[in-house]
Amino acid sequence: MTITANWSYPTAIRFGAGRIQELAEACASVGMKKPLFVTDSGLVNLPIVATALDVLDKNGMGRAMFSEVEPNPDEISLAKGLEMYRAGGHDGVVAFGGGSALDLAKIIAFMSGQTRPVWDFEDIGDWWTRADVDGIAPIIAVPTTAGTGSEVGRAGILTNSVDHVKKIIFHPKMLPSVVICDAELTVGLPPVITAGTGMDAFIHCFEAYSSNFYHPMSQGIALEGMKLVKDNLLTAYKDGTNIEARSHMMSAAAMGAVAFQKGLGGVHALSHPLGAVYNTPHGMTNAIALPVVLKFNRPAIEDKVNCLAAYLGIEGGFDGFYDWVIEYSRALNVPEKMSALGVDKKQIDLLAKMAVDDPSAGGNPIELSVDITTALYEEVI
Repeated sequence: MTITANWSYPTAIRFGAGRIQELAEACASVGMKKPLFVTDSGLVNLPIVATALDVLDKNGMGRAMFSEVEPNPDEISLAKGLEMYRAGGHDGVVAFGGGSALDLAKIIAFMSGQTRPVWDFEDIGDWWTRADVDGIAPIIAVPTTAGTGSEVGRAGILTNSVDHVKKIIFHPKMLPSVVICDAELTVGLPPVITAGTGMDAFIHCFEAYSSNFYHPMSQGIALEGMKLVKDNLLTAYKDGTNIEARSHMMSAAAMGAVAFQKGLGGVHALSHPLGAVYNTPHGMTNAIALPVVLKFNRPAIEDKVNCLAAYLGIEGGFDGFYDWVIEYSRALNVPEKMSALGVDKKQIDLLAKMAVDDPSAGGNPIELSVDITTALYEEVI
């Protein structure tokens, strides 16, 4: 199979190894002449960043870069990025990196021409209509991990540095105009990041599939996304140079983000507070939480999981699927407890309330309460 294609769902996607060479052309296609390149602080000195900047530079677009992007970025990082964007007279953003970089870059582009504070655009009701549409800069997204799927999303997550709560900033025009999915950019990922981001993609699909909300298109996408992860993540983890496995994982990541338009659930509701309070890596945090939430949700999702197990070729229905999750996680060296990520039980009361208030909680098949999230944290920490 030739794993190279151009797709137009949910936006223009240039998929295939080596397509980073089309970055300048993609920028020009949406009118960018002087983009700001936004990337993870950990990627700055890697060859993949140099390659991307070289493509822009040789096409007269410069190599201006903002890289003060940490895991779980906040409004302080946003302010720094906006200052650089405006001072440099930029006309668009290239979002390059993992989920944190993609999210922050998208919010920089969104906020570049706004006059209201960013929190006025939280994903609540129709708050997105407050935005000045003409003040939203174009975005080209280039993921370098196969996990969050932020490259095909219309929102970004920003942590409030005061109350340590993750907020979803949303606007339809935050969806990147063009996405370049080049699996060669993921070859150098350390195995631990491959595992965490890959499980994040799987859980996006699984929670969307399990949600009670009605969205059959997302339901179907979630199924195939999980199959791609099951068949390819372990290969990519063991052999990071396997371009075919890496490519399928990039597809699965994008599919997960499309699928969770149907909703997320308890795994993400538990994970987001931990990321905000303890700065834990999002994908691995999700992976640790999955078995506990899966077991808790069994009464509401057993029939769905029976069908899922059959589709994935896993025998034994719900029990077989649960055992597979445990075994697959062990093969990826996912820790069994959050304590391995530096989490303790001192703030469980705070975390439990934050989890119930998290937007993801509403998609869980069983309604969550503070007593329930407290018990789940007690088990998983």
